[in-house]
Order: sequence, then C-alpha cells, then structure tokens
Amino acid sequence: MRSFVCIHYPANQKVPKSSVARPTTLGGMSEQHPQHFETVAIHAGQEPDEATGAVVPPIYQVSTYKQDGVGGLRGGYEYSRSANPTRTALEENLAALDGGRRGLAFASGLAAEDCLLRTLLVPGDHVVIPNDAYGGTFRLISKVVERWGVEWSVADTSDPKAVRDALRPRTKAIWVETPSNPLLGISDISALAAVAREAGVKLVVDNTFASPYLQQPLGLGADVVVYSTTKYMGGHSDVVGGALVVNDDALGEELAYHQNAMGAVAGPFDAWLVMRGIKTLAVRMDRHSANAARIAELLTSHSKVTRVYYPGLAEHPGHEVASKQMRSFGGMVSFQVAGGEQAAVEVCNRAKLFTLGESLGGVESLIEHPGLMTHASTAGSLLEVPADLVRLSVGIESVDDLVADLTQALG
Repeated sequence: MRSFVCIHYPANQKVPKSSVARPTTLGGMSEQHPQHFETVAIHAGQEPDEATGAVVPPIYQVSTYKQDGVGGLRGGYEYSRSANPTRTALEENLAALDGGRRGLAFASGLAAEDCLLRTLLVPGDHVVIPNDAYGGTFRLISKVVERWGVEWSVADTSDPKAVRDALRPRTKAIWVETPSNPLLGISDISALAAVAREAGVKLVVDNTFASPYLQQPLGLGADVVVYSTTKYMGGHSDVVGGALVVNDDALGEELAYHQNAMGAVAGPFDAWLVMRGIKTLAVRMDRHSANAARIAELLTSHSKVTRVYYPGLAEHPGHEVASKQMRSFGGMVSFQVAGGEQAAVEVCNRAKLFTLGESLGGVESLIEHPGLMTHASTAGSLLEVPADLVRLSVGIESVDDLVADLTQALG
C-alpha cells in the first residue's frame, strides 16, 4: 500500500524550508503520522520480503523473469534493464527522501546526467551551466552533448540576475550545483526556481555535495535533482551510481523511457549497496559536517593558507543563503595555499590519513588537487580552477587525528 509520509524534523534541529510531504511505501503511515528523515531513509521502499520475511531487500541478481503466458508479467518485471526489484526498492527510497514522485537509479552520476540532458534537450537547444561545475559535467556538455548540436553558456549561478541574462530563446534548462564542486559556491535555489518558472525552463540541481539530508531542492522549486550516489548516498567508496528525482509524473515517465532505451541502469548489487549506505546517511552527514567545520576553522587560522572555501564560515559569500536552505554545511572543504601549484601538490603528497584520491563522500577522508585531477578537463576554459587549490572530502574519523594530519601536511 502506497501512502504519503511527511518528514518531520525534531524541535532542536533547523527545519529546511524544503520539508514536504513525500511518497513512500511505509504501510499505514500518513501525513497525520509524520516520520523523521532517518526513519524514512531506513524504511521507504524497504518492506520485508514477502516470500521470506527478510528485513533487507534481496539482491535480485537476475536478467529475465518468467512470464505467465505471453505478456503476463509478475509484478511488472520482464527484463532487468527495464526494471529490477532491487533497483525498484532503491528508486522508491530515493523519491521518498527527496519528496519526489519518481526516482531513477543509474550506473553512474554521469549516466544520470546524460539521460537527463538527452531527455530535456534536442539539437539547437541551449543550457546554462555554472561557472564552477564538476569537471565531468563540463566535459559531458562541452565535448559530447555540444557535438550533438546543443549550445551552452556559463553563468555565475550565485547571481540570479546573471542567470537570467544568460537565457536565450531556446534555453531549456538551468543547471546548478550547490554547494558547487570544487569551490563550494552557493546558489539560491528558490530564487533560481523563480527565474526558471518565469522563463518556462527546467531548473536542474546537482545535490551531490549536500545529499537529501542536508538540502531538498524539489521543495525549494527545482524541477530535477541529480546525484552521484557514489558519493554520500553510498558513503563507503565501494559503489558507483547515479540518480534523478522529479516531482512531475510526465517528466518521470519520459526519463524512465530514456533510462530503459539507453540502458545505463544501476545493477542490482550496486542498487543494494546504495540502499545500505542511505540507511546511515543522516548520522554520517552529521559527523561529516561537524568534522569539516573543525577543519575549516583550522585552515582559516593557518599561515600557509590564503583562502578557505566552506559555506559554514560566516565570511563565505553564500553563508546566509546556505543557512536558509541547508540543514548543515556538509563535509567538503577547499582551500588555496601560499606558493602556487607546486605547494598545493606537496600538501596533497604529504598527507597520510587524508588519502590522495579522486571522488568524495566516503567515510574515509580524501585529499586531491582538482586542477590536475577531477577538474583537469576545465583547463583553459571559463571553468578552470585555481592552480593552488586543494580539495578535501572530510570523513568521519576522529577529527583530532584529521587536524594533526592536515597540520603536518601543511608544514
């Protein structure tokens, strides 16, 4: 039985303006019996298996399904590219957490983005992208989608007027990351949603850095939420995946059609791993955020650090907006160091507890040089990142140990 559950936040926690009723499969629950985020994360789409009573959804490692006569499908399953019970459980969970009507799980975050772009755009259309976007997103749009005849331009998405000025007659989407990767820029989702509605275009928000626990863009007016579930949703650096969540049934059906037609779906084991990670998303994000705040405090007072990017700092230009639309400020911190690129590389190389590696959002702390690693594809473009920039994914280890390691790495 499908019902609606409203996420309720305790009185001692800030309630995001995006808290909304959301569809889920918690049998018998209703808006009159609201559930906290943590409860929905564990239970939505996760009903005990009817055949065995297993409290964790099984991994349906299967490609095809027996039909009861031609076209007689059991539960709507015929072939696992089209649908798989494990993936269905994850997709229902994703929709519930973001207050959406439809969730879709993909083989990677970029697979989700590719499906979305090819659903929203046709040759001749235009998309506005942020001036501080993930390098993979920029590569997909500028090197792949552009060859298909789609046009794009860059805007400072922290400035709604700049976004409005970037719109063209054939603009179909505004693409936003907030917080952004790697400069932790903050964009006002509600303000950009108003710009998008006025222009009749879709607002797409990459919510990977925040996760649905810290920020819920659909409730703030976004049309589509994008995730790399590899990151905080999975949370353990052992799975690659992506997701889209929408509130519009028609758009959800169109995305599902392309998901099946293009085929870059999440496999059942990958879907199961992401579901496992989501169950602890709330407690992990609280620890990530607390540790990152402490690291940011250390960096702001260090003599070899010239600038710190963290929206939890009062001096961050997006702090006020982030305080309004986020529960907390997340686990990502970037900073620039004195001495240029070589000094930044040396900091990365000297770190011991912070593992030198790409990706983010796992329980372990990571350090990287974006200009030479995750954002190398932006070199020479309007999105090129500072050469002296270091990016941290702050894990959930003892923050005292993290502070000690970073202190010695800075020298």
